[in-house]
Amino acid sequence: MSGVLIIEPSVFGDERGYFLESWNERAYRESGLNVQFVQDNISLSQKNVLRGLHFQNPKPQGKLVTVLRGEVFDVFVDLRIGSKTYGKWSGELLSESNHRQVYIPPGFAHGFLVKSENALFYYKCNEFYDPTCESTIRWNDPDLAIDWGIEAPIVSKKDSAALLLKEIPEEKLFRV
Repeated sequence: MSGVLIIEPSVFGDERGYFLESWNERAYRESGLNVQFVQDNISLSQKNVLRGLHFQNPKPQGKLVTVLRGEVFDVFVDLRIGSKTYGKWSGELLSESNHRQVYIPPGFAHGFLVKSENALFYYKCNEFYDPTCESTIRWNDPDLAIDWGIEAPIVSKKDSAALLLKEIPEEKLFRV
């Protein structure tokens, strides 16, 4: 999907464990990720917890996400009206063993489902969280048809009451 970057950091491991750089501004900039992060977040969630699909507008957030412990199915939805992939979703399996990172640029909704017993999810944001700008799209929006691989995830009340994408006012979405 245009603008989304899947990053496979170099991991140096031996019998003692491993080492990796989770962020190096110069190296990531050379790879095409030229952003300034202003806030880091960590969430701990139990198996079958689904968080999302969240986005902010105004004050949209780009997010560099990774899993420090466990495994999640990470999903991003293009909300950029005029984009070839508007209203489409894609997903990546992120885990402590694959060390994969995803950069989700502003203009996308984001969510994840915990596949392991629990997951420690880490993300860097290029804009501060502002609850007055946050919106949520329902995780099971039939028009998006996201294949989460689960019928009844554990979802917050707020996320359960979210709107469908077609119900989101156009001024809350993005344009390319």
